[in-house]
Amino acid sequence: MLTADTLLSWFDDTARDLPWRWPDCTAWGVLVSEIMLQQTPVARVEPIWHEWMARWPVPSALAAASQGEVVRAWGKLGYPRRALRLHEAAAAIATQHDDIVPDDVDTLLALPGIGAYTARAVAAFAYGKRCPVVDTNVRRVVARAVHGAGDAGPPSTNRDMADVAALLPAVDAVAARYSAALMELGALVCTARTPRCADCPVFDTCAWQLAGRPAYNGPAKAVQKFAGTDRQVRGRLLDVLRGAPGPVTRAQLDAAWSEAGQRDRCLDSLLVDGLVEQTDSGLFALPGEH
Repeated sequence: MLTADTLLSWFDDTARDLPWRWPDCTAWGVLVSEIMLQQTPVARVEPIWHEWMARWPVPSALAAASQGEVVRAWGKLGYPRRALRLHEAAAAIATQHDDIVPDDVDTLLALPGIGAYTARAVAAFAYGKRCPVVDTNVRRVVARAVHGAGDAGPPSTNRDMADVAALLPAVDAVAARYSAALMELGALVCTARTPRCADCPVFDTCAWQLAGRPAYNGPAKAVQKFAGTDRQVRGRLLDVLRGAPGPVTRAQLDAAWSEAGQRDRCLDSLLVDGLVEQTDSGLFALPGEH
């Protein structure tokens, strides 16, 4: 099982020194980190996070920036629509909440672009609230340590939330730190492909170990590829715009990717998503930069 004392002691000794965990980090800093960390490794996020917090230390500062500035500053983090969603959330926080990130899940969920995971992560990690924070790492730890399965299988929001809620200590601040410890265990030790079981603080009580580490035989999870996908093409097109001092021609964008059909489809999707705008003269630019 995942006893609180054991897991928290391990976390106290081994937790990564991440800036959004520092005592002086604001709730805004935590929110920015959570949006950036979605499907993006910590090593890529940390330098960009520092740049954003220096440039936009409060929501109103980000809200005052243009969409183009925000997309440009997002750099190579990927999934750039997250930048626009964060920009929208910043505007709502600035105008509706006196520039203070809300501290309860329901109010956070009412912000544009803030989903169930992010709302609970901010409530727990910024405000020390007791609420289940469930990501892929947490689901895998619970599947192995509690249920004795090799992996978590397809997500089920109600089941996953109930599983984690049942593990949380009663005291809010302790529960919030426990949530962070669960996530850290999955990220560093109880990894998907090569779990470091010998280093696991719950090795002796892990249901998966006690069952002989049975192989996972549930539904196969889709493997995300990148090379040749629309994601890569969209990134190439945005790179052209980020690297230009102003609007660019269609020919400049065409040079970013040779396959015309895919390139045109991806440019259309960027226009629809509001990540690229077309000028009256037919040039292309980041939003608000023409």
